[in-house]
Amino acid sequence: MTKCRLKIYNTLTRSIKNFDSIHPNEVRMYSCGPTVYNYAHIGNFRSYIFSDLIRRTFKLFGYKITHVMNITDVDDKTIANSNKEKIPLSEYTKKFTDEFFHDLKTLHIETVEYYPRATEHIDEMINLIQKLEKNGLTYKSENSIYFKINAFKNYGQLSKVDLSQNIDGYRVNSDEYDKDNVKDFVLWKGKKEGEPFWSTPYGDGRPGWHIECSAMSMKYLGETLDIHTGGNDLIFPHHENEIAQSEGATGKPFVNYWMHCAHLIVNGEKMSKSQGNFFTLRDLLKKGFSPKAIRLILLTTHYRKKLNFTFDAIKQAELSIQKIQNFYDSINQAIVTNTDTINLSSLLKSTKENFKCALGDDLNISKTMAVVFDFMKDINKLFPNFSLSTENKEKIIEIMKFFDSILDILSEPETLELTSDLQDLMNQRKEARKNKNWQLADEIRNTLKEKGILIEDTSNGTKWKKI
Repeated sequence: MTKCRLKIYNTLTRSIKNFDSIHPNEVRMYSCGPTVYNYAHIGNFRSYIFSDLIRRTFKLFGYKITHVMNITDVDDKTIANSNKEKIPLSEYTKKFTDEFFHDLKTLHIETVEYYPRATEHIDEMINLIQKLEKNGLTYKSENSIYFKINAFKNYGQLSKVDLSQNIDGYRVNSDEYDKDNVKDFVLWKGKKEGEPFWSTPYGDGRPGWHIECSAMSMKYLGETLDIHTGGNDLIFPHHENEIAQSEGATGKPFVNYWMHCAHLIVNGEKMSKSQGNFFTLRDLLKKGFSPKAIRLILLTTHYRKKLNFTFDAIKQAELSIQKIQNFYDSINQAIVTNTDTINLSSLLKSTKENFKCALGDDLNISKTMAVVFDFMKDINKLFPNFSLSTENKEKIIEIMKFFDSILDILSEPETLELTSDLQDLMNQRKEARKNKNWQLADEIRNTLKEKGILIEDTSNGTKWKKI
């Protein structure tokens, strides 16, 4: 088998390069997770499924993954909403953190190794700010600590922002701000009325949003990460600020490969509540769409292309899943025969290679899906009646599970071992149909039904299930 190299697009270099990990056969990856002020929407889940695809692809290529996804449980939004509902911040964020994990499970997004909460890593944030202070990259104003952008010479390396916009002393205290403005950003916010606070050497207060990710990622993954993922909207200022904080403190490269997914739009328009096209996962489930179809539609547009989310597209995804599931069920229920002498070794080898190489080509998911459907087409031609030897049946089932290690859209068919007597009846009925002895075929169908086996003749061969 030709050895495929794993190539990915690096936002930092604006180019596709072969992937090389810091540690052999190991990948350390950080993904920006949710700010738990509300239910996550489908735009958020595009980013989480994107990171899930990266994770599964690297595992397919034999890498051990250490993956961290943060939970932002203290910021402007979480505080404002908890105050509005007049409940403690921890109580408010717990509800939406729990819902987030429930949604991940619903969409078959793999559990990562660490989900650090910001409120549980204040010490790490203070330690990082102290390193920045020692390196001359901070200043204090109105009881808050700010990062001095002009003192960090490499600011703008990821986003390519125009540093000429920055003016000494022009700063921002809010967690999020205009995308086009370069400003000194807050690391530690002085205590304000009605906000939670922690006592630190910098006084009572709370962390800024940007410092949270730097502190948590480096705690669990080290000072230099292999991969950092997120949506395009995070490139500036959030990820740019992460680089400045991390490299300003350590003097080392923060991330070797930055990977970002493009925006999700709905019916060709930006998603917004005012447009009536803002959807959470539970909104779509209430409309009757299946979680697997939602997963597939979020998965099968290349991550660097804008995804146009429509209800018609979900319906098409449901049809695609049904086609793949029907094929998988037909193989599992195929009649075992001793007359199958077809050697599938070459087809199976090339199919696995093509599937892996497609994923390795910067996660070329369209080409990956084409490999799946081409394989199904080839098998349908080779076995029009789905009569297989035990060996070929097992090999085809194995490769479908191989596909599903990435897609995760299949359901296991109900298993039922056919006794030799039942298998003989199935074979006799097959022979009767071949000879156009429809009366005998119907008689055997009725006999099987009496024995608890329901027969269904389809264009993909004969299926059976327990009743």
